[in-house]
Amino acid sequence: MSETEVPGEVQVAETRSLSFSDYATNYLKRLRSGDVGSLPILIGMIIITIIFQSLNENFLTPRNFVNLIVQMAGITVIAIGVVYVLLLGEIDLSIGYVSAVTAVFMTLRLREPNDWPWFAAILAGLALAALIGFMQGSSITRFQLPSFVVTLAGLLVWNGAVLILIGSAGTVVIQNQIVVSIANYFLPPLWGWIFGGVVVALFAFSLLNSVRIRRAQGMSAAPLPVILLQIGLLALVTFIAVYLANQDRGVPMVGVIMLVLLVFFAFLATRTRFGRYVYAIGGNKEAARRAGIAVERIRVIVFMISSLMAGMGGIILASRLRSVDTAAGGGNLLLNSIAAAVIGGTSLFGGSGRVISAFLGALVIATIENGMGLLNLSAGVKFVITGLVLLTAVLVDAITRRGRAR
Repeated sequence: MSETEVPGEVQVAETRSLSFSDYATNYLKRLRSGDVGSLPILIGMIIITIIFQSLNENFLTPRNFVNLIVQMAGITVIAIGVVYVLLLGEIDLSIGYVSAVTAVFMTLRLREPNDWPWFAAILAGLALAALIGFMQGSSITRFQLPSFVVTLAGLLVWNGAVLILIGSAGTVVIQNQIVVSIANYFLPPLWGWIFGGVVVALFAFSLLNSVRIRRAQGMSAAPLPVILLQIGLLALVTFIAVYLANQDRGVPMVGVIMLVLLVFFAFLATRTRFGRYVYAIGGNKEAARRAGIAVERIRVIVFMISSLMAGMGGIILASRLRSVDTAAGGGNLLLNSIAAAVIGGTSLFGGSGRVISAFLGALVIATIENGMGLLNLSAGVKFVITGLVLLTAVLVDAITRRGRAR
C-alpha cells in the first residue's frame, strides 16, 4: 500500500508478494467496486488541458504554468484544512473571512506605529486564526451545535471584523518585502532542480519503506515493477514541471511552501494516531467514542487546523496581491476552497478522503479559472462551469460510495 491510501479502507491482506498480473487484477477489481481513487481527476485534467490549449495556444506556456502554481497555492493551503473538517463529516463556512482576518491583522502589525518584525506579525496572525478555530470548535462540541450554523455565524462575524480592522483605509499595502516575497519570490534554476530531486527522493524512500513494512508484517505489497513505475512517473512529472518553471521565472517559493504543508498534513492524517482518530470519528462517531477516543477534543483540534490553514492561505493570498482590502475573504474563495477538497475526492459524508485531495481539486479549479481567464469568459460563465464540475464530483463520490457498499 502506498502512502496515499486511506486508513480504515478495506484492503485484502495476503502473506505472499503480488505479481504484476495479480496487482493489475486487484486494481481492476477495485475500479469495478467503485474505488476509483484519483483516476477521474487525472482524466478530467487531460480533457481540460486539451480543450484550453486548443482554444488558446498560450495555455501551456511556461509563464502561464508558473502563474498557475502561484494562483492555486492559496486555495490549496486553505483546502487542506477543509479536508480535515470534511473527514469528520462537518463543514466550516468561516474559512474565507478567517483567512482575511489573519491577513489583515498581520498587515496592520507590520505598519507603523506597530512596526512588528515580519515573523512576529505572521505568528501573531496564525495564533489569532488558531484561536478562532478553538472558539468555534468549542462552541460546536460543548453545546452540540451544528457546525453549519456556528461557522455561518463566524462567516458574518469575521466579515465584520475585517471591515472594522481596515476601517476607512480601504486598501492597506504590505510594505515588508519578506512577506511580499512569500508569493513573489522564485528559486534560481539550480535550486529548482535540487528541490525537484529532493521531492522524488523523499517519495521513493516513503514508498519503498511502506512496502518494506507491509512485507515485514506479512501483508501484500505492490510488485517492484509497479513501484518503479510510480517513482518514474513522479520523477517525470516533477522534472518537467521544474524545466517549465525554469524557462520562465523559476520555481515559485510559494509552491515549495504548499508542497511542504501537503506532505506534513498528509503524514499527520495517515501516519499518526491523531489522523487515525479523525478517520474513525468521521466513519462512526459513536463507535469511536465507545472505543475510548476523546471525540470532542479531536473535533476541536480539527477546527483549529481548519482555521490555521485558512490563516496561512490568507497570508499567501495577501502576499500575492501585496495588499489587503475590505473585499478580502469574499468572492468565490469559500466556494473554491470547499470545492477543491470535494472535487479532489474527499467525501462529504465523512471518514473518506486524502489530504492530496486539496492539491488535486485546487489544481482542477485553478486550471479551469486560468483557462477561462485566458479566454476572457464572463464571471457568470466561470461560476456555472465551476458549479457543474463540483456537482460532477459529488455525483462521482455518491456513485462510488454506493458501489463500495455493494
